[in-house]
Amino acid sequence: MKHETEITVRFNEADPLGIVWHGHYVRYFEDAREDFGKVHGISYLDFYRNSLAVPVVAIHCDFKKPLRYGDTIIVVTKYINTRAAKLNFNYQIHDALHGTQIATGSSSQVFVDAKTFELQLTMPPFFEDWRKKQKLS
Repeated sequence: MKHETEITVRFNEADPLGIVWHGHYVRYFEDAREDFGKVHGISYLDFYRNSLAVPVVAIHCDFKKPLRYGDTIIVVTKYINTRAAKLNFNYQIHDALHGTQIATGSSSQVFVDAKTFELQLTMPPFFEDWRKKQKLS
């Protein structure tokens, strides 16, 4: 299960040499993950409506080529199914014009109560229902 998000590198994301600061790649992952959630029915608001928050607990990025101001990229976000009570995603960033691989990465999120931030050790019913609808359970 995956989704593609197109992003254009903005002026404020680049240094004086026009090269994108490495921390923005994580933001591109976040933007693409949020886009994935909206398309597939598991947006942050869907979690919040079910009294859940899903903080990132691990993130990784491998840089292959630098991005520059004005580049247009495609971020491919892939949901990685697991039986554990967490969300795992893999990412690939490609240059939209040539298809050149720019970066790859992954992230993990856990389920916590939206008010107390108590860790949920089992799969929340809302998310389990979503997995069944997607034929992932």
